[in-house]
Amino acid sequence: MLIQPSQADVRTFFCSVYARARAGEPLDAMQTIASGWIDEHPEYHDVLADQDAALRAMFDPALGESNPFLHLSMHLSVSEQCSIDQPRGIRQAVELLTHRHNSLHDAHHATMECLGSMIWESQRAGRPPDGEAYIACVQRHATQL
Repeated sequence: MLIQPSQADVRTFFCSVYARARAGEPLDAMQTIASGWIDEHPEYHDVLADQDAALRAMFDPALGESNPFLHLSMHLSVSEQCSIDQPRGIRQAVELLTHRHNSLHDAHHATMECLGSMIWESQRAGRPPDGEAYIACVQRHATQL
């Protein structure tokens, strides 16, 4: 079953994880993973601290604005993909990339570039996402000099 949370659902999730973690409240497994990525991005903490403003916020890439909710969602996606090795080979490719960068965070960012390209190409062409091209992109990042 495909789960498609709304924009408000995603923003509420990340804001609530941030609030719960700051309050020292217990987190479930997904919240724990999200909290770890939130910790890696202190530049997003102000946005996450005000849920009402976060729900209204618009982020315009043309103005150089990064969408923290998209960014954190992509970190979660890559984490989940690696945990179940889906598409097959993503875990090894990200591990190689992590070793190359000596940083899981940097490896995720490079992987997220490939993920974004795969999604964009899929939408542009009206085809299902190409997992093999995605893995190949991550592997190229891992083996570039």
